Amino acid sequence: MERIISIHSNDEARALFGKCDENLRLVESGLGVKIASRGERLTITGRKAEVEKSARLCEEMLSIVRGGGTIKRDDLSYSIKSFKKDSGLDLQGIYLDRIEVSSKRQFVTPKTKGQKRYVDAIRGNDIVFGIGPAGTGKTYLAMAMAVNALKKQEVSRIILTRPAIEAGESLGYLPGSLYEKVTPYLRPLYDALYDMMEVDRIQGCIERGIIEVAPLAYMRGRTLNGSFIILDEAQNSTTDQMKMFLTRLGFDSKTVITGDATQSDLPSEKESGLNHVQRILKQIKGIKFVHFTGEDVVRHPLVQEIIKAYEKNTQ
Repeated sequence: MERIISIHSNDEARALFGKCDENLRLVESGLGVKIASRGERLTITGRKAEVEKSARLCEEMLSIVRGGGTIKRDDLSYSIKSFKKDSGLDLQGIYLDRIEVSSKRQFVTPKTKGQKRYVDAIRGNDIVFGIGPAGTGKTYLAMAMAVNALKKQEVSRIILTRPAIEAGESLGYLPGSLYEKVTPYLRPLYDALYDMMEVDRIQGCIERGIIEVAPLAYMRGRTLNGSFIILDEAQNSTTDQMKMFLTRLGFDSKTVITGDATQSDLPSEKESGLNHVQRILKQIKGIKFVHFTGEDVVRHPLVQEIIKAYEKNTQ
């Protein structure tokens, strides 16, 4: 079977083909077809099912390019794997969902179907749980949505918190200020934040209280209005801590809770607050649970294989 796809310009061709046609070679090897480019025509040949999937994928890639997006090798590798399972995947809807995070028009975009579902859930709900393995973008995308909400003045501050489980929440004996004490526990949140905002602006926001970082224990007794609150590593919260945190939510606020239910550092006799809420809150309107899988991992390809191996070993 043969399918022909029209390309409008040399710029489109360069963006679609990639460096030294590496994108076309990826599609060929991944979907078992032959692709030839001549002039403004892209010709795909092979078995019917593979040709149809490849043509659909190339058309989606062209739509992304025409919409101002870019085609990256790692993103394309994920797309090919996904198309093998679901040739109706809306790549355009995923890769053109731009979350603006800086004054320099820097964007963060979801990379997988699960990540797109997560971003949409945050937009549409006041409390969202992102649950899944490392590398699925739970924390990074939550931070992007928080920075975007602050930029658009939908909230007046960002609050970042995490259980300081290694110190048993008893940080008073550690040297330094509260900021210095909790920084090591909140490092992944800082890493994401520094990816999205200028250093001077971050420091200024922290000094003025626009961005606040604190261990989970310090949330007790507060009501958080006009805030975007992120609780990271929620699997290390107890049931009492989770209840305390969730009831801090005030007016015009949004909260995202992230965690990996399989990686709790709590003592074995204590139930994780993340596991507990999944049983008791899943029917409440306005609260959304988004579960990630190994297929949503966007780190090194070996990370996906490691996660799959561990999942298989625990079954």
